[in-house]
Amino acid sequence: MEERRRSKKKKRRKKKRWRILLAVLALLVVAGGVYAYMILQDVRTTVNEDLHESVASIDNEETKQKVDNKDPINILLLGVDERENDVGRSDTMIVMTLDPNNDQMQMVSIPRDTRAEIANDGRVTRINHAYAYGGSDMAVNTVENFLDIDLDYYIRVNMEGLSQVVDAVNGVTVQNDMTFTSGNYTFEEGELELDGQEALSYVRMRKNDPNGDLGRNERQREVITGIIDKGASLDAVNKVGNVMDVLGDNVSTNMQFSDMRRLATNYSSARKNTSTYQMSGDGRMVNGMYLIFMSDAEIQNTHDMIVNFGS
Repeated sequence: MEERRRSKKKKRRKKKRWRILLAVLALLVVAGGVYAYMILQDVRTTVNEDLHESVASIDNEETKQKVDNKDPINILLLGVDERENDVGRSDTMIVMTLDPNNDQMQMVSIPRDTRAEIANDGRVTRINHAYAYGGSDMAVNTVENFLDIDLDYYIRVNMEGLSQVVDAVNGVTVQNDMTFTSGNYTFEEGELELDGQEALSYVRMRKNDPNGDLGRNERQREVITGIIDKGASLDAVNKVGNVMDVLGDNVSTNMQFSDMRRLATNYSSARKNTSTYQMSGDGRMVNGMYLIFMSDAEIQNTHDMIVNFGS
């Protein structure tokens, strides 16, 4: 009889311990869910209030339809050196095309000195002046007209804040093809791990590169790809808050939070295979300004690469 009572007490203690354990686990799950919800709300607020900046030249309804259908989409990346009391110019202009059906991404660089007519302005000058004259909307419109393409999104990044973006994703990996010194850093040939300040110096070097602006554009594409790769593998709970704070200070885009969620769902596989192209033309001085004249054949070739990507 006494043995049976002791056995029942042990079973009650075991049940109690299990109930306590389950209660603790439930609290952890609920707390984690609340924390994840708070992060989600913080991200939503940052995107929709701090990052979002619509442009009239992009048809949002048409873009939404393309994303829903998982069609290839075009995103204009603008790297702007925007310093205090300076509107800035888009020294980096890259058309990034995402094709989720074939798991591929293409990045086409337009040299900043490319001769082009500025949309809704009429002046024929360097293409990067479009941003200085009319902000992101004029830059988007000018690239669309120049290449005869439709852009679905744009992302403008202040290059002064690039170092913070790189640090927020814990650095980037690049494959450097030449040894050079830029700023306070020397970059050896080969695979490099770069922190924020190193990455900023890495992408800004131009004068000591035998390929000039073309070499710099390639390094910029490398760092952008590195950021995308690292951002896709981040521990969301631990890092997303810090990343969004940095982006809110240095990035603007016509994407809403809902757009980003659809892209994350439908287009994440596109980064598996990346190809790059650099437009090239004939550089010459015109009235004291260096301009790159693109032939009709080069413009048509670039148009075809973008429009037919994924076909």
